[in-house]
Amino acid sequence: MTEQPKKNKVNKKDGQLLIRINSAERDQFIRLCDELDTSAARELRKFIREFVKKNQITDLTSKE
Repeated sequence: MTEQPKKNKVNKKDGQLLIRINSAERDQFIRLCDELDTSAARELRKFIREFVKKNQITDLTSKE
């Protein structure tokens, strides 16, 4: 059997973000993510991408 070449991911997840939040809020967030069949990490990445996209557009228009 031949070994398949490894694929290099374009958007490799190589960074971490550590935050401190109230444990009750954390538990509620995790529970909701489970109920919605998603992960906390996925939802936070989605939020960060949308936040950056939204605010980059604002930054570009405000500098003109």
